Amino acid sequence: MKNRFRIIGLVAIAVLAVGTLSACSSANTLIISSDLPLQGSSFDSNDSTNKAIALYLKQINYKAGKYTVKFKIYDDATASAGSWDPAKCTSNAQAHVANKDEVAVMGTYNSGCAKVEIPILNQAPGGAMTMVSNANTNPGLTKPWNPGEPAVYYPTGVRNYARVCTTDDNQGAAAAQFAKSIGVKSVYVLNDTQTYGQGVAQAFTTEAKKQGLIVLSSGPFGEGWDAKQPDYTALFTKIKALNPDMIYVGGIFDNNGGQLMKDKVAVLGNNTAVKFMAPDGFTGYPAFSSMPEATGAYLSFAGLSSDLLTKIAPTGAGARFVTSYIAEYGKPPVGSYPVYGVAAVQVILAAIAKSDGTRKGVTDAIFSGSGITIPANESVLGKSLKIDPKSGDTNAIDITIEVIKGGKETTLTAWALK
Repeated sequence: MKNRFRIIGLVAIAVLAVGTLSACSSANTLIISSDLPLQGSSFDSNDSTNKAIALYLKQINYKAGKYTVKFKIYDDATASAGSWDPAKCTSNAQAHVANKDEVAVMGTYNSGCAKVEIPILNQAPGGAMTMVSNANTNPGLTKPWNPGEPAVYYPTGVRNYARVCTTDDNQGAAAAQFAKSIGVKSVYVLNDTQTYGQGVAQAFTTEAKKQGLIVLSSGPFGEGWDAKQPDYTALFTKIKALNPDMIYVGGIFDNNGGQLMKDKVAVLGNNTAVKFMAPDGFTGYPAFSSMPEATGAYLSFAGLSSDLLTKIAPTGAGARFVTSYIAEYGKPPVGSYPVYGVAAVQVILAAIAKSDGTRKGVTDAIFSGSGITIPANESVLGKSLKIDPKSGDTNAIDITIEVIKGGKETTLTAWALK
């Protein structure tokens, strides 16, 4: 019932933001969209992202150069999955393509969903349709990682996907370096068997071995956990015999991460006795950070937390935007990805302003010539944001290390890769 009311609220936001389709009859009026999971544990963060985008568009009077921009919200989750769903990602991508007034997508949140949607958007009639993500971190979307990547996602040979956060080869490596810095000597790696979880677990495992840590799990991804299992007591009992200093979890909280955390503490002890670390798939979840068992857990975020963004430029565009968000909605955005959602929209709007208003024109504005740069005085990330026109990746390799303290994510430090 709770999710039902949340969905009704989101529909209301979508209607207010988009208006009627007849309002898009003007050649100078275009639609951009978001494509995020709006059911399950990630609702709060992604709802904040949609609210942040709606607020930002209002602040700029819905303008991108000579074009008026409308905003449409898509949900790529299902109630049965409790998170993103491959079939819903497919139908969303087809809907994006079918909506002739829609020129670009802000999303997705999950890398696995992006792998489904990018090839469909890439083959859109009239030219590849742009997608810019605030949260996808799997390296293979933009650069060689697993066999066939990234070419398999671009069947036309044209790039149409970009992101404003860094990638898991950097996030996983930073987490391993941080683990060593706090005295960890041995670690057991788990993953949720999904694209994102395996990717970040692989990066962590590789770097942990380079750092001289003893990796007690086997294989490049560590051991997978089944999200449908009712408890993980047997798993942690097996791990306990190996006496690890840390458990590193690659995956998303939606995949029964709460039960995993409870059973880790029940069998191995709290996060002082045996440390626990997870990537950004566990950030932005109040249900996780409020768990007593999560106290002392370390997290990494593939960017700069909102705390760090405001410290970098306390009077800059990012700090001003967070202040205006609080004034509008009565509380800060949940997690740090909502501000990155606005950063992704800034890239999309800059591309629209440079374009002829077609999908091909928007894509070409990002992936040809000098690409897109958002200057520091305008960027909500507090510094210049540049998208590489060849890969679609951002120039910024930013990682934040956090700890759960007092039921909240607390920033420890920005981590510089060594």
